[in-house]
Amino acid sequence: MLLYSDYHTLFEVTLQEWRSRHQSSVLYSILCSSSHKQKQHSKAFSMRLITVISVACLLVGPSLAGIKELGSHFTDPQPEPRGSELGGAVDMETVTNDLVFDGFEDEDYIDFDKILAAGSDDYTEGDEIDEIATPAPDIDIFAEPSDPKIRRARLLRLFHGRSRLQRLNVVNAHFGFNLYRSLRNDVNQSDNILLAPAGISVAMGMMSLGAGPGTRDQIYGVLGFADFVNASHHYDNTTVHKLFRKLTHRLFRRNFGYTLRSVNDVYVKRDVAVNDAFRAETKAYYYAEPQSVDFGDPAFLNKANRRILKLTKGLIKEPLKSVDPNMVLMLLNYLYFKGTWEQKFPKEMTYYRNFRVNEKTNVRVPMMTNKGNYLAAADHELECDILQLPYTGHISMLIALPRKITGMRTLEQEISPTVVNKWLKNMTNRTREVVLPRFKLEQNYDLIANLKEMGLTDLFQESGDFSGMTSEKVSMNWLKHQGTITVNEEGTEAAALTQVGFMPLSSQIHFTVDRPFLFLIYEHRTDCLVFMGRVVNPSQN
Repeated sequence: MLLYSDYHTLFEVTLQEWRSRHQSSVLYSILCSSSHKQKQHSKAFSMRLITVISVACLLVGPSLAGIKELGSHFTDPQPEPRGSELGGAVDMETVTNDLVFDGFEDEDYIDFDKILAAGSDDYTEGDEIDEIATPAPDIDIFAEPSDPKIRRARLLRLFHGRSRLQRLNVVNAHFGFNLYRSLRNDVNQSDNILLAPAGISVAMGMMSLGAGPGTRDQIYGVLGFADFVNASHHYDNTTVHKLFRKLTHRLFRRNFGYTLRSVNDVYVKRDVAVNDAFRAETKAYYYAEPQSVDFGDPAFLNKANRRILKLTKGLIKEPLKSVDPNMVLMLLNYLYFKGTWEQKFPKEMTYYRNFRVNEKTNVRVPMMTNKGNYLAAADHELECDILQLPYTGHISMLIALPRKITGMRTLEQEISPTVVNKWLKNMTNRTREVVLPRFKLEQNYDLIANLKEMGLTDLFQESGDFSGMTSEKVSMNWLKHQGTITVNEEGTEAAALTQVGFMPLSSQIHFTVDRPFLFLIYEHRTDCLVFMGRVVNPSQN
């Protein structure tokens, strides 16, 4: 007989099951600011501030449709009691339908689908493999990374044999890992983490279009764009924007077996003059057309939120609670992913099992099980095992599982494009039994302190130069990054020298993810790190 506490647990499990069937994930970062006046030597001037929102969505499931409201799904649920008992399977059905937006002002925005349907990107050089310098053979690329020569040697080694677009994504991933480490230091060891490096890089690329020389150089330095530009005499600052345009065409089309989209919106205060060059370049490179709006008008808030709701398939509801009427510019970037596993996990094989959060704490969570051919490897130097879970198309999730509960810190500190590259190049394919927890993460961060720590300070100070965007004096005072990802049975709603200390995982037939792990979602044709995160406790959102 079940006690009251058991029924309460069942209800919570049922609610989690309902949520997981939405199989979705969203991320957005917000750079916000408002205008203010200061007096300096008896002379008043107005400092205007900027807002940037980057939204990244991961969505996956049996339906390609959007998500309805909660009430339309949660009707007369019939949870199976055995689902909460040891060895009990978990099952629950959900229906999804397209969201309806009557009277929505789609004509105000660039028709993204029409642009992509018109043909391929004309920047053919993006696929070229340019000659670059060869690192000196006596440089140990695995030595202390603080040495600039070693860092450059590592980068050039990774660049060899890769196209321009792949090289840009290498530096984007490097930035993403560094930002992750900075954020990791600010949260508790028991916290889950979720980031969308690709979305943040796109947003910062757009902002650099409006930055003056000094501020732009700082953005390029911290984001890694400068390392890319300096790798070949064929590259300049404009090459970066051309490649982001190509990334949009290469990634965000719908004929690869998954849906991966990036959309940008730019809103400008009505009384602020925006440079024509900035308008033209944001449209040409990022498909963002600045719109003149009244930030004080409630209708704008409703319009922006409905736009976000639509583009994220209902996953983000009213992210903008309020907008400072003195705001000068708001930039929104959406990144949306929906994919299904090549080998789906049978729902009848999902059971509640123990997941070790730390040496003292276990939680019982739904653990998915599947048997099939999977690529995996073992990194003995970092003491972790790596599993690749492919989605339909050229995209996959990499699971990096420390062998010890206490091994997460070392893995997080050392992960880099070089490390991921050696993982991918040294995997073996064999039949394995994979056990993986279902999980859903919802995270919200303010990243200004992290970016300042990484050296990006001008954007958030009065000394910032945005003369490429407007003659107004502007700065930023708010950068938010928020996201959600769900992983379930259907999928996700998201060289020889490199073999040192590394061997194929050929002797292991079981891969059981029952302790904290890292996950990376990579698009392999472009080498784009779309999402990354850490799961310490899959029972917590």
